[in-house]
Amino acid sequence: MSYNYLPLDNKPLNFQQIKDLLDFNQQVSITFDAHERILACRNFVDDKMKDSEAKYYGVNTGFGYLQNVQISNNEIEQLQYNLIVSHSCGLGEEVPEPIVKLMMMLKIKQLSYGYSGVHINTVIRLMDMYNQEIYPVIYTQGSLGASGDLAPLSHMSLPLLGLGEVNFKGKRMPTAEALTTINWDPIHLQSKEGLALINGTQFMNAYGLFCLKKAEHLLKMADLIAALSIDAFDCVTEPFHKAIHSIRSHQGQVDTAGNIRNYLNGSSIAAQPKSQVQDPYSFRCIPQVHGASKDAFKHILSVFMQEVNSVTDNPNVFPELDLILSGGNFHGQPLAINLDYLCIAMSEIASISERRTYQLISGQRNLPLFLVKNAGLNSGFMIPQYTAAGIVSENKQLCTPASVDSISSSNNQEDHVSMGANAATKCFRLLQNVEKVLGIELMTAAQALDFRRPATSSPLLESMVKEFREIVAFNDADRILHTDMVNSINFIARYETGKL
Repeated sequence: MSYNYLPLDNKPLNFQQIKDLLDFNQQVSITFDAHERILACRNFVDDKMKDSEAKYYGVNTGFGYLQNVQISNNEIEQLQYNLIVSHSCGLGEEVPEPIVKLMMMLKIKQLSYGYSGVHINTVIRLMDMYNQEIYPVIYTQGSLGASGDLAPLSHMSLPLLGLGEVNFKGKRMPTAEALTTINWDPIHLQSKEGLALINGTQFMNAYGLFCLKKAEHLLKMADLIAALSIDAFDCVTEPFHKAIHSIRSHQGQVDTAGNIRNYLNGSSIAAQPKSQVQDPYSFRCIPQVHGASKDAFKHILSVFMQEVNSVTDNPNVFPELDLILSGGNFHGQPLAINLDYLCIAMSEIASISERRTYQLISGQRNLPLFLVKNAGLNSGFMIPQYTAAGIVSENKQLCTPASVDSISSSNNQEDHVSMGANAATKCFRLLQNVEKVLGIELMTAAQALDFRRPATSSPLLESMVKEFREIVAFNDADRILHTDMVNSINFIARYETGKL
């Protein structure tokens, strides 16, 4: 299969295509069919503009509260220019490059349906920017998650006008400098184009897709690391028996129990007799907790993929119906609610992980207190658990829902908003936190397992630990653990779960 480019038109994309776009550094291209749809829609808009008396929102009127102010045809280009410039009010941190790429792809995808009324040259320029690695500098703050992701998408659109800043082949510079380098002129937006560019949910959607990609990997790693902790804590395997899960057959629960059984297959530690009858919930209930998060993930993913394959700007142009309709497809409520849901689901993965870390350092099950020789002289793994606990607490704060909030804007014309952009950026931060907590558990479980020697875990888990030990050594005595923790987190980020 060729991974050189992603075709964009009105055909649905799937999640694997989204992941391939980032993993294989694909380029993007609209199809011939999309090209024709864009042309037909633009011709329809141009015909409508010949009627100087007709008013179409955002085409020849002001925006938001200024919807009733009609703009003359000779001021249309200035109207579109002013819209992009005036709405470029983002603040905060710079949006990471992979998410900028997703935003651009999603915007091109939306425009490819032929319901937005843009000129083909605008779409081609966006495409060329993506493929030439000219990525707009966009900021995390400025969207209310309705009326479109106005400020972020305005910053994305500024380079079309030769304004703003871009990261060009990894170097940040003024857009004008980048355009001069490659001998491009700014484009001139025509009627409706500015609004088509900045109305839409591409900021929220891009963040959500990036978070879902990361969440999918972390859910796999959470099962793998949990299995290692089960052997490290010398747990009984009865709670993972297939019969238990067949009578409460939530799919995520069933799948997780099956994963644990597979990961522990061949473990001498798992097979040896146990002195305890039961283990703490953080071990015994892994299928129920991890499984619930997996089931949530599947639902959330379906919502985001529906959004990927939707048109979310306003107004929408329907040449076949002879209509230009103004509605609210830009409202981010479906994404906002599910971004909050993803925060909750993934926060629980970190929460139960930290509890397993706590149990492993507690001095039980013939393990030394804090997993170190000469405890007292050495503090061992005492403080990594503190760090994990602090991060888990932060995650609880990040789980406060953004989607239940709303602040009226545009002189009360836009009186209910989704706050989906805030939900998106806090979800991004929370996913990074989950990775950190799992990294601490992995480091702790590997340390505990080494105190079980010469007993061994399963071949699969021993292979992972061997690879892990190449970057994080056994801790004989106190040392700076920050470096070990960072290396453990990086190990999780790059570990190939596809071979499991």
